[in-house]
Amino acid sequence: MLLAREFVAYLSRQLVKRLMPGVIETPNPDLVAQRIAEVITQELAVEDRLNDEVRDLLSQYSDYMRRESVSYQEMFRRIKNTLISQRKVIRASGRDTGDNMKLSRDKVTDMSHKVVEMLRKCRELRLKDKDPNNVRLEILRHMTELLMAEDKVDRAARQKIRSQKREIPEGSEEWDLLHRRYYSEELKKLGIDLAR
Repeated sequence: MLLAREFVAYLSRQLVKRLMPGVIETPNPDLVAQRIAEVITQELAVEDRLNDEVRDLLSQYSDYMRRESVSYQEMFRRIKNTLISQRKVIRASGRDTGDNMKLSRDKVTDMSHKVVEMLRKCRELRLKDKDPNNVRLEILRHMTELLMAEDKVDRAARQKIRSQKREIPEGSEEWDLLHRRYYSEELKKLGIDLAR
């Protein structure tokens, strides 16, 4: 998943906290935050499932690709792009679409629509603003602020890993451990505690 589950939970709690006084009323903000996290997680999982499907397809043709000297990365990209266009999936990775953020602007906008739809159906809260687009724009603004902060943290953590004396390949166990540690340190520098 493009965002750590801990960050999705933090993002959801922050959204509820920022929306509480003026946009929504709820006696149970934790439950609303949990529902928002579920919507975001489901949306991010769509592309993960698509990636898994592409890997499964490519594993069936690994011998052919080796014989014909076809690049795995190139075939992965082509098949994924075909499936995305056929299924009308909104690409989650912003870096694939040219956006500066980790998540694409289109995906964040799509998630804001789905969060508003969930909020409108949720019985544990009341929307103060009856115009769903106003609520969506408020959610979009707050999500974008939080995601931009997260993106800075991610970039700083990656830079720390690149500045090591020896090359550490991305995706390796060591890289993942270092990234988690540096990511957590950078979040704390910004005053973001994922536990709260």
